[in-house]
Amino acid sequence: MKIEILGTGCTKCKALEENAKKAVADAGIFAQVEKVDDIEKIMAYGVMSTPGLVINGEVKSTGKLLNSEEIKAFF
Repeated sequence: MKIEILGTGCTKCKALEENAKKAVADAGIFAQVEKVDDIEKIMAYGVMSTPGLVINGEVKSTGKLLNSEEIKAFF
């Protein structure tokens, strides 16, 4: 599983990345968590407000800071 956190480095983006890592650890699954801060890549997903959460190439959330439980629900 590939999880991408879309954002340019704001506090919420960093927090979402940490929450995603926690969700992966809590779920006991193998997943690659990657931070994407290139604005062109973010816009290629059609995301206009960050942070964004992308799982296996599919945008799951934009503009919200999800907690680890909310992220696990997408697994």
